[in-house]
Amino acid sequence: MLEPEEVQSLLAQLDKPFRVMVLLDVTTGLRRSELFALKWKDIDFSNLLIDIKRSIFLGVVGKGKSETSRHSVPLSLNVAADQWLWKETSGYPNSADWVFASPRTRGKRPLRPDGVLSKIIRRAAVRAAINKRIGWHTFRHTYSSTLIANGENVKVVQELMRHASSRFTLEVYTQAKTSAKREAQQRIVDMMLPDERLAEMRLQVKIRLNSWVMRKTQDR
Repeated sequence: MLEPEEVQSLLAQLDKPFRVMVLLDVTTGLRRSELFALKWKDIDFSNLLIDIKRSIFLGVVGKGKSETSRHSVPLSLNVAADQWLWKETSGYPNSADWVFASPRTRGKRPLRPDGVLSKIIRRAAVRAAINKRIGWHTFRHTYSSTLIANGENVKVVQELMRHASSRFTLEVYTQAKTSAKREAQQRIVDMMLPDERLAEMRLQVKIRLNSWVMRKTQDR
């Protein structure tokens, strides 16, 4: 997963439509097959919703992973504004056009996910000094893990991720941030070993004080 600062750095290295694409993916958790299968008629700008009506994999258009996965996805006003601006500048803005249409096919097909990932996004990650291996699932994983780290209700996360069960949400997709895990662990340690921790702190202060006294003596 990516940290928020890493997402910001990555976005700063991307131009349209790729910045719009990554921002949409990391703030909605859309699957790769859903992201590239979007058409403009699927985005309800009035109600800030995305209708997941199809998926595309290896150029084959399908109905989607499951009935649960085809539930509508809420869209942030900020992200919707970026989508609208892209729609106005895109060469393929009609309702039946692909949101991320391929210029090579004159809009008849969407862009190829693997090509976008290897030629655009991963190169942008290098420029942003992000050393992590990035795949399309990275953005969905970042979305779910950040929701959990923010303390969102598991049921809410489940519905946003469009999973059949909250157990699947927790077991498969959710990875607590390293800092959050460390803080949680430290709280346990503080409860179990409060006196030992205090003694350790006193010992460290004593060592530093002795070191300071020795330096002062040598200076004289």
